[in-house]
Amino acid sequence: MEKKEKTGKKQVLLFHCLESEELAREVAARSDLIHLQSIKWRSFDDGFPNLFINNAQDIRGQHVAFLASFSSPAVIFEQLSVIYALPRLFVASFTLVLAYFPTGSFERMEEEGDVATAFTMARILSNIPISRGGPTSLVIYDIHALQERFYFGDHVLPLFETGIPLLKRRLCELPESEKIVIAFPDDGAWKRFHKLLDNFPVVVCTKVREGDKRIVRLREGNASGCHVVIVDDLVQSGGTLIECQKVLTAHGATKVSAYVTHAVFPNRSWERFTCNNGGSDKGFTYFWITDSCPHTVKAIGNQAPFEVLSLAGSIADALQI
Repeated sequence: MEKKEKTGKKQVLLFHCLESEELAREVAARSDLIHLQSIKWRSFDDGFPNLFINNAQDIRGQHVAFLASFSSPAVIFEQLSVIYALPRLFVASFTLVLAYFPTGSFERMEEEGDVATAFTMARILSNIPISRGGPTSLVIYDIHALQERFYFGDHVLPLFETGIPLLKRRLCELPESEKIVIAFPDDGAWKRFHKLLDNFPVVVCTKVREGDKRIVRLREGNASGCHVVIVDDLVQSGGTLIECQKVLTAHGATKVSAYVTHAVFPNRSWERFTCNNGGSDKGFTYFWITDSCPHTVKAIGNQAPFEVLSLAGSIADALQI
């Protein structure tokens, strides 16, 4: 208690799902004020979760956080069960860190009958029980559309963070940092990130329809003679990034790299970027990702051109807000 009064910071007990164990350990390693806790993740014979929060009585009156990873619908229910239980254990405050908000790209209806699952997920999280300290703090990184903050109810306080400072720090370490140009693959990425990267020259790509195909073209900016870094919030198949790389190279870029906060890469689609699959020949010098999707980071390992920029320090800082 004395330590909290002297430093003005709080001790935090950090729980985590199985998938996020390595990231949780890295977060705890960044601060002496963060202490890892454990949960028994088991299943009954019928497949439904059999869960137990260890040392539940000891967390009364403590600041508690949970590091989640909603990597698939199959794991969401068991994590929600814990997320709903922790605030009810008489904790002083509760913070949920969901670095990747998985339904963020399904945020609107284009025709009657579409289901905006981003709103559904926001409603589920908005019903997390209030702790003794008040509403749950919900930490999300680079949510797909900023207007999604209005999808959440008053029982949670969304805190929207970004991985861009990690990218900027890494770019400053490059020997040719003065020749860096930032490329946005579409208008959405430009709107989302351009103010965070306004100290770099910018090029913007756009997608145009030609028959049944969507073609990527350079809309504005000059890539000639520069190391161009394509920036977006997430990647799925990677097709758009590859098409952007081709366009930028055709316009004179000497190197092309990419950064995404959320490396979703379903069906191991990251393999098309590795050197073993000709990735280096396609011109990606670096492909920076964060560890917001732990299953992808584990699958990729240290394979070039991928490089992981960890969110651990940023998460540790967010837990003190």
